[in-house]
Amino acid sequence: MKTKIAVTEPSPEAERFREAMSRIAATVHVVTTDGPAGRHGATATSVVSLTDQPPTLVVCLNLSSRSHRIASQNGIVAVNALSADQEDIARAFSRSSGGAGDDRFAHGEWAPLITGAPTLAHALAVFDGRIVSEIVVGTHAAMVVQLEAVRFAKGPTDGLSYHRRRYRPYSGAAG
Repeated sequence: MKTKIAVTEPSPEAERFREAMSRIAATVHVVTTDGPAGRHGATATSVVSLTDQPPTLVVCLNLSSRSHRIASQNGIVAVNALSADQEDIARAFSRSSGGAGDDRFAHGEWAPLITGAPTLAHALAVFDGRIVSEIVVGTHAAMVVQLEAVRFAKGPTDGLSYHRRRYRPYSGAAG
């Protein structure tokens, strides 16, 4: 089910909003998909937990992106939370392919879990699920993803965040 919310013209406050949001650290993810529409992935920071019963995430992707179109058509995604040493993967998946095939999956080791979406072998955490609804607001779609599989790193592992327009490690160690 898709829901659309009316869009207005960009406000003069948009730049101030983006600048304010840059001051808030966000976990870096690579959102991947595979299926009839093809295999693709993109770096994303706009991923949040919605509920644990059933386990569900909200994943936001730009409507104009190839990643959104392919993921929406395939109906599945894997959300791969990156560890601090995976900045090269974040960068590979953040660049535009211009609609052409590219080598982004040459970075890291990839294999499917349940849905068939590629998952990163050494990710901090992996969430594999099906898109059950989508809400369109402005330039982005908020995809509600019901999870079928979850995997995470053992022990304290530093994660990768994006803060003030730079990748930065954050500590997963307790204390």
